[in-house]
Amino acid sequence: MFLAGLLSPPVLCFGLGALSVALRSNLRLPAPVFEAVSIYLLLAIGLKGGAELSDTHLADFALPAFAALALGLAIPVWSFYGLKRFGGFGTADAASLAAHYGSVSAVTFIAVIAFLDARGIAHEGFMTTLLALMEAPAIIVALVLARREGAKEPLGHAVREVLGGRSILLLVGGLLIGAVAGKAGLAPVRPFFGDLSLGFLCLFLLELGIVAAQKADDAMRAGPRLLLFALGAPLVHGFLGVGLGLLAGLSEGGAIILGTLAASASYIAAPAAIRIALPEANAAYALGAALALTFPFNLVIGIPLYAEMARLMAG
Repeated sequence: MFLAGLLSPPVLCFGLGALSVALRSNLRLPAPVFEAVSIYLLLAIGLKGGAELSDTHLADFALPAFAALALGLAIPVWSFYGLKRFGGFGTADAASLAAHYGSVSAVTFIAVIAFLDARGIAHEGFMTTLLALMEAPAIIVALVLARREGAKEPLGHAVREVLGGRSILLLVGGLLIGAVAGKAGLAPVRPFFGDLSLGFLCLFLLELGIVAAQKADDAMRAGPRLLLFALGAPLVHGFLGVGLGLLAGLSEGGAIILGTLAASASYIAAPAAIRIALPEANAAYALGAALALTFPFNLVIGIPLYAEMARLMAG
């Protein structure tokens, strides 16, 4: 499973991007293309999740939604206080890291879906809704904690930035469109938003491999404590996510997805909000750790590991 994950096209494209930086290549995805691909991916997962949600009973969705929301609220709390007490980070940097690691990565979500689909592992269709549900609360919680500790950030501005940001707008908008249209209504666009999604993911990860390699030095400057958090937190959060997912009644595939979401770190929604709310935070710490350390760890090692956790826990 680990070897298959390592040799999958998305992971190899990410590695190619990182290699191009080591070789000092001028390889880059043009900015307008990268923007278009990111919009496509976010809208595609929203549409697919909404179509599946239209066939979902509330009783099947309620407990997993509660488990996802509980993770989104709890992870930033212990991350914030742990980073302050044991990591030696100040209030602003601890809150920034807590926001990034409490929120979720839509691209990691797409990667785990591709991993499951390639192996024929079934999962609930409403998992995209859990992705949207987990993205904003952690950022708000982290900013409230920073405010409580004496930071003077404009919390209202940050909340509006999160809720009106591109990622949430596309995810929630896609969910609503998919839920209204249903599977039959989306059939005409399924070849574009379904069959081509893995190819677009490869292009997106090629560019992210370049960015991650460029950000690696930023994460290393913070020292071994940030490195330990960036690689240790996904393991703890992934284990909790898988366990809570199974307890909430999710299938093995659904538990793998929830574990991956809990283990992921945001580098789209969180940076935008933190830039406004906590300008004194060192953006290089959170973005470097999330993108250069946690994301490739989950992509190569984490997702197969969470799958093995789910298999063992499910018995």
